[in-house]
Amino acid sequence: MKGEIAMTDEEKFDGFKQKLIDDNEKQYGEEIRAKYGDDTVGRSNAKLKGATKEQYAEMERLTAELNDTLKAAFEQGDPASELAQKACELHKRWLCFYWDSYSKEAHLGVSQIYVDDPRFAAHYDKIAPGCAVFLRDAVKVFCEK
Repeated sequence: MKGEIAMTDEEKFDGFKQKLIDDNEKQYGEEIRAKYGDDTVGRSNAKLKGATKEQYAEMERLTAELNDTLKAAFEQGDPASELAQKACELHKRWLCFYWDSYSKEAHLGVSQIYVDDPRFAAHYDKIAPGCAVFLRDAVKVFCEK
């Protein structure tokens, strides 16, 4: 149509990232801001907003690898196993796509939230029933190293 300006791929990608941020804010914004503060949430949102297509593709690849590794480790049944610890390292790398700094305490805290909050437990339990608890237990071992 005459007078319309087509969006570039970059503009579409920026809109996609903003929708992810807006959806997260709508679903979790009030509680994560109360728990972690506006500055922390703002830095996390800015990090996602600044991600390149290549970084986002890497995050998606990492998510798939994490889920596959976590499922295989869960099936082995030992949170201290080499495979479970690999899943924890992948989880740490995944978190760092969103966090501007990493700490073992925060990693332990978020893994406990996965167990305590039914929304997160349901996400991990889709991988395998009981997987949220398994991940939390594996992260405990990972963070004791």
